[in-house]
Amino acid sequence: MGIAISLSAASLLASVPASARGPDGIADIAEKVIDSVVNISTSQNVEAKGGGNNREAMPQLPPGSPFEEFFDDFFKNRRGGAAPKDGDKSGELQRRKTNSLGSGFIIDAAGVVVTNNHVIADADEINVIMNDGTKIKAELVGVDKKTDIAVLKFKPVKPVNAVKFGDSDKLRLGEWVIAIGNPFSLGGSVTAGIVSARNRDISQGPYDSYIQTDASINRGNSGGPLFNLEGEVIGVNTLIISPTGGSIGLGFAVPSKTVAGVVDQLRQFGELRRGWLGVRIQQVTEEIAESLNIKPARGALVAGIDDKGPAKPAGIEPGDVVVKFDGKDVKDPKDLSRVVADTAVGKEVDVVIIRKGKEESRKVTLGRLEDTEKVQQAAAKTKEDPVEKPVTQKALGLDLAALSKDLRTKYKIKDSVKGVIVTGVDNGSDAAEKRLSAGDVIVEVAQEAVGNAADIKKRVDQLKKDGKKSVLLLVSNGEGELRFVALSVQ
Repeated sequence: MGIAISLSAASLLASVPASARGPDGIADIAEKVIDSVVNISTSQNVEAKGGGNNREAMPQLPPGSPFEEFFDDFFKNRRGGAAPKDGDKSGELQRRKTNSLGSGFIIDAAGVVVTNNHVIADADEINVIMNDGTKIKAELVGVDKKTDIAVLKFKPVKPVNAVKFGDSDKLRLGEWVIAIGNPFSLGGSVTAGIVSARNRDISQGPYDSYIQTDASINRGNSGGPLFNLEGEVIGVNTLIISPTGGSIGLGFAVPSKTVAGVVDQLRQFGELRRGWLGVRIQQVTEEIAESLNIKPARGALVAGIDDKGPAKPAGIEPGDVVVKFDGKDVKDPKDLSRVVADTAVGKEVDVVIIRKGKEESRKVTLGRLEDTEKVQQAAAKTKEDPVEKPVTQKALGLDLAALSKDLRTKYKIKDSVKGVIVTGVDNGSDAAEKRLSAGDVIVEVAQEAVGNAADIKKRVDQLKKDGKKSVLLLVSNGEGELRFVALSVQ
């Protein structure tokens, strides 16, 4: 019976067209580009306790894994895990090397390689290993942490093959793609699959727009190329989502359109020079869209303006919704972030906004985004003096009060912040669900400034009479950072 079932399955498989099992050209493409794909080996000097066995540097594999013995041998015997010398004391700090392996690909026969930033991050030494095993020291040209891309340079000892970028915007769902890389340090490996999704946002960074593929990608594939059936690079394999650490068909690649622009700038300047609009933006929810008379909900809502940014002299204001930038439609905040970053510094662009239900156009000359990160330290709590209980009024599930000197001190609110302070939020209210809290300051209601709780209640009552379902609040924190919140008035 078992033989009959097997033969039946074989007959069925033979009747399936070859195209249904994958394109015939994969082998030809793999043979054509395999020599342009390289392994990236890095080492880093770290402090470790004497007598250690280097287990902390190893990938964590399930007990009994078929790779466990391989990794034990590789990490202990080949990657700096020698036994301590006579006289070494267990517990003493020593300098030792840790190693990591990833993938990359050659884009210029002069020896220019693209890989992931996380593959070479903090490395003291970087080596490129060719498909034939030749190992060559490489230098770092530049990195972009926001897209996780790095560019390396090495001197080829003989002619090398380079690959070209394709147009990732032309990818179609279901299109066949080929991943080549160095999974689990095994060397050049070829896998194939399809494009499962495009423009995937998985909250890894401000410019997320990944290609999702089910081509098998594992640890060590990072930095390797994703090819189309023309042998062009249409993505850089960057990460996987997996509860096991192995491929479950959820691999993600940075699209070539993004990579090509980043690589050009890194080669030219050694750094990224991104455009800057000087606005803080947030999502236009259905409630916010209803409050602003925008149908359908779309665009990026301007929540704040940088006083030194390009948007302010152009006349863009909080409450404006950007729906088009430099001729490109803006569907959501991510769209605006990406298109602004990709636009040349100093370029004058047309920005279409919706203000109070009407479209207007503004001309903006872009500045340069400075990637400095502000580090905020928590101030030590001091004993607070008792504060006289303020007179409050109820509206929208909020306890509201006038901004007094005592309340400014209690909630650490800057003098520049004007409006009505929230001193309490009803549990289970819409305001609580939207994360309003004591210390927030309501600056505007329905895009009009408010100075006391009575103003808020009056405007909310009027909105109810007008049949509105929600009210749009402009809310500030103690530092003056603004955001819009739509609350139900029903």
